[in-house]
Amino acid sequence: METDRHTHAMSGTSDEAVRHYERALDALLFFRAEVADEAQAMVTASPGSAMGHVFHAYLALLGTEEKDAAEARRSFGAFHGAIDLSGLSPREKMHTRAAEAWLDGDMLGAGDILGEISTEFPRDGLALAVGHQIDFLSGDAQRLRDRIGGALSSWDGDDPHLGPLLGMYAFGLEESGHYGQAEETGLQAVERHPRDVWGIHAVVHTYEMRGLFGEGIRYLDARTEDWADGNYLSVHNSWHYALYALEAGSIERVLAVYDNTLHNEDSQGLAMELLDASALLWRLLLADVDVETRWAAIAEAWAGREDRAYYAFNDVHAVMAYAGSGRLSDAERLVKDREQWLTRADPSVSNHAMTRDIGLPVCRALIAYRQRQYARVVELLAPIRNHLNSFGGSHAQRDAIQRTLVEGTIRSGRHDLARTLLSERISLRPICPYNWQARARLADQLGDTVQAATARTRAEEQAAAGAAALG
Repeated sequence: METDRHTHAMSGTSDEAVRHYERALDALLFFRAEVADEAQAMVTASPGSAMGHVFHAYLALLGTEEKDAAEARRSFGAFHGAIDLSGLSPREKMHTRAAEAWLDGDMLGAGDILGEISTEFPRDGLALAVGHQIDFLSGDAQRLRDRIGGALSSWDGDDPHLGPLLGMYAFGLEESGHYGQAEETGLQAVERHPRDVWGIHAVVHTYEMRGLFGEGIRYLDARTEDWADGNYLSVHNSWHYALYALEAGSIERVLAVYDNTLHNEDSQGLAMELLDASALLWRLLLADVDVETRWAAIAEAWAGREDRAYYAFNDVHAVMAYAGSGRLSDAERLVKDREQWLTRADPSVSNHAMTRDIGLPVCRALIAYRQRQYARVVELLAPIRNHLNSFGGSHAQRDAIQRTLVEGTIRSGRHDLARTLLSERISLRPICPYNWQARARLADQLGDTVQAATARTRAEEQAAAGAAALG
């Protein structure tokens, strides 16, 4: 029986197919586009390879594209019905169960099974990489950190895949609040592999969460050739660059990044890219910046997808686009569709709780914000603000929703809650022009001209420091 480079059994897999598997795994870890071709080549070379079909299923699921998942469910079902599972190794059986669970909608269950694999086979890079993404998609910061941390001691220092594992670990550390260690670990990962875009992404997050947006701008500028093209993460890392520019007050640079990279006529309309575009425009809307025709284009892109209920995090960003563009009837229609879906969906489907507990309240709040029903925004978001992570994404991504709540409190006159929220934010991240600008506006409402002037000066000084990095 063939094995992979870490001596894991590969049943029904030829030597040629194993080579494609290794290349596919390498491409997956570094977010390179050839991952799809290599995974398909593996199945073509060995149609009976369980790991080939498992890998193919995981790829269809990782993009949170419902149509891809539906096709993979049919394909994997046909394979599953034609193979004798008793001949598979224990690891392969667990991978098969994990793929089945996720294809059936139980993403969290799949993550649990992948965790079992990582405990028993800690050098299974596929289990670690896919499990890590499930932790990201479900917003589980502790597991995002510890799934990788629990396996690291089993990896040799000269293993070529230790680098991307360090990049994953850095992201888990960052999401868990260990910013200094996360930066150090992420830089180690990128030193091993300069084009480790997930490692770069982890470092970028550490700067975002500490308000070090000048450092973030300089870091991304210095490594542009390593991250800006040839990988699946280039749009998302560009989004981070735009967030830095927004904090620096350079709306012109923000819109240039948006038009050149986030969404334009050449964009493919992938959910992962559309949600970045929606989230950036929503931040501009919260800042009362007119983005002209951009809202209409992004809303039309979401509408053209005709998505059914699949991943609540995507739904929220579709509603951002509909509400931002003034297509409130489309936003309401999506909400109603998801409400009806909840009445007939299996509660074991992970997206059920995500939609019920977080997705729908946030969608309703976004619509209310666009209707200037700010008290309603607070009513919907305040009870869930400490649980937003449970429907996925990162702290940086979810901050668009947290800012919506802040704006709702200020604009509805909920001064006590606004003061509390801003105190929380400033205590955690004192370097953030948005936080100080919001505090100044609150002070204006309260008639505290001294505090308003102090906060406004702080915001201007911080923005100027960031603008200097933009050049």
